[in-house]
Amino acid sequence: MSGAVPPTAWLVTGARGQLGGDLLAVLAGRPGDTVTALGRAELDLTDERQVRDVVRHWLDGVRGARPVVLNAAAYTAVDAAETDEETALLVNGRAPGWLAEELAGRGRLVHVSTDYVFDGAATAPYPVDAPVAPRSAYGRTKAAGERAVAAAGGDATVVRTAWVYGAHGGNFVRTMAGRALDGAPVSVVDDQVGSPTWAADLASGLVALGARPGPVPPVLHRTDAGAVSWYGLARAVYEEVGADAALVTPTTTAAFPRPAPRPAWSVLDGSAWLAAGLPAPRPWRTALHLALREWPPR
Repeated sequence: MSGAVPPTAWLVTGARGQLGGDLLAVLAGRPGDTVTALGRAELDLTDERQVRDVVRHWLDGVRGARPVVLNAAAYTAVDAAETDEETALLVNGRAPGWLAEELAGRGRLVHVSTDYVFDGAATAPYPVDAPVAPRSAYGRTKAAGERAVAAAGGDATVVRTAWVYGAHGGNFVRTMAGRALDGAPVSVVDDQVGSPTWAADLASGLVALGARPGPVPPVLHRTDAGAVSWYGLARAVYEEVGADAALVTPTTTAAFPRPAPRPAWSVLDGSAWLAAGLPAPRPWRTALHLALREWPPR
């Protein structure tokens, strides 16, 4: 039919991870599209030749479909990156550039980045054009990935997010829910503030961005709406599962030293996301309520 929108061929990296699982669930609801799911076993992001060969082979096989890569793969062991920055740089910094170079002129890349590229010293939400000033190895490697994607040109968007939790893999919300169900007391830092983001919500937004026709902005921010401290989030989790929120007590970052510094402020300004006509995020507390009823917290 003349003027019909072609199907989309999706390639998801990090498909076995926390975000990847939800991306696959969202894509399963798009009949007519094809999905290639690659986990670490199928795609070694430290191997440049393999990355380029896999993407080229996939592009050769899309047969008239519109190619979109959703790069949800990352080296996310924030503390381990302090002593393994070389590996983190390959996965977070170099591989996104290899993907972007192979896609330039042939398809779209949606690359997931992080609040850790900022210094965490702000007191207002970070806009997309705020100066990047990472304080950790993880942040430095993710910032390098952003630069590599930009340098490759082409149809690509870096999407920064923060405080992601979901049904797949370990995360803060699942840990707190388990402690809450056990009736266990916890002490949680109250001097780090961010926007909790349900992976299912983020996945829906990333797919909407990937499917959007026409040009897309080079950098966007996508978190759930609003902000809270880790302490406030833990209390909310206890309340949501019917536990006593008084079991959660506040503490400071200084009381729990970690190898990698954590941003004190991780709130991202999502106005550019809305200006691009993409779906508005729901409030983080609404998302948390839905999440804890949709998947078992243990």
